[in-house]
Amino acid sequence: QVQLVESGGGLVQVGGSLRVSCAASGLTFSGHIMGWFRQAPGKEREFVAVISRTGSSTTYADSVKGRFTISRDYAKNTVYLQMNSLKSEDTAVYYCVAGLSYTYSPDRYGYWGQGTQVTVSP
Repeated sequence: QVQLVESGGGLVQVGGSLRVSCAASGLTFSGHIMGWFRQAPGKEREFVAVISRTGSSTTYADSVKGRFTISRDYAKNTVYLQMNSLKSEDTAVYYCVAGLSYTYSPDRYGYWGQGTQVTVSP
C-alpha cells in the first residue's frame, strides 16, 4: 500500500525557516511526480510546489516563489520542502502528494499524506 508520511512541521517565527519531509513507500518513487499542497484555516487547499520525476524541473506557487525549495532524494524515497523567510500567511497543514501529472491541480494527484502542521507566529 502507498504511504506518504510527512514530518518536520512545527512552530516557527516570522522570517524563520523550516524543512518538512515526506517519506514515500509502496510506489515507484522515481516514476512519480511529487509535490506539496497546503491548507490554511478556513481556506481551500492550495498548490505549493511540484517536482518532476527526474528532479530536473520544479514549479512553485507565486506566493512561495523565491522562498521555498522542493527537492527529492531517490536513495531515501523522500521529498523535501525547504521553507525560508516564513510569513504568517504560510501557516497551514502541509500535505505531500504523488501523481503522474506535472500539474498544480489537486485532483490529479492520487496519493496524499496525512499532513504536517506548520505554524508561523508573528
